[in-house]
Amino acid sequence: MKVKKEALAGILIIAVIAVAAAVSYTYAKAKNRNTLAGAIAELSPRGGPPETIEGLRQAIALYEEELNRYVKTAAQTGVYWKILASRLQDKGLHLEALDALEQAIRYHPDDAALLYMTGVSAAVAAKSSLDFGGSRENENRTRYYRLAESAYLQAIALDDAYARPCYGLGVLYAFELNRPAEAIPYLQRVSELRGSDTDALFVLARAYYMTGQRQEALDVYDRIISFTKDKTKKAEAENNRRFIMDEMNG
Repeated sequence: MKVKKEALAGILIIAVIAVAAAVSYTYAKAKNRNTLAGAIAELSPRGGPPETIEGLRQAIALYEEELNRYVKTAAQTGVYWKILASRLQDKGLHLEALDALEQAIRYHPDDAALLYMTGVSAAVAAKSSLDFGGSRENENRTRYYRLAESAYLQAIALDDAYARPCYGLGVLYAFELNRPAEAIPYLQRVSELRGSDTDALFVLARAYYMTGQRQEALDVYDRIISFTKDKTKKAEAENNRRFIMDEMNG
């Protein structure tokens, strides 16, 4: 009788150990699954990770409104950064404007206007870069000019009918980087888009002159003289035309 009781006790002990092992295994498996599931587990209406397509759809539907609200808030935040950048530019605070523009572009990377604004502020920052430390002027200036060039180019790539970055790039190439030949096609593009943009035509004429294309420069000045009603600009075009004619006639 005693032997039977001892055998029964042994069986019970083994059963308890087996149950404990099963519980431990199940807990470890569940913990590992939750670790792998991560955020998905939190999305489930029942508190566990969705395991079916329908479960995932239910989780998405549950939080769709919250996600839409987040997207709307993010978009509006980008607009606020853009407004701030514009205000800073109006005040001539172009370095601060660049910081605001960097934030705005994070929210709206495909906004050509933001990239154009970046080009403007970067070009101004390059021109006003000073060498207070005695060794970094050229480095800072080069960095800002590169930023201006890349911003204008990207704006044009996003919207090839956007005249402002074409004009900005033309000015940058003709006057700041001394690459007038590269300025010409962008300034021609401004002329195609805007027709009678006098400022762009003056830069185009200058770029032609700098590259030795004097007749082309004369043609542009003639064009300005023919349509402008601004007496000051007309006189400037006439003086420039006269200067080139004197050079050509020796």
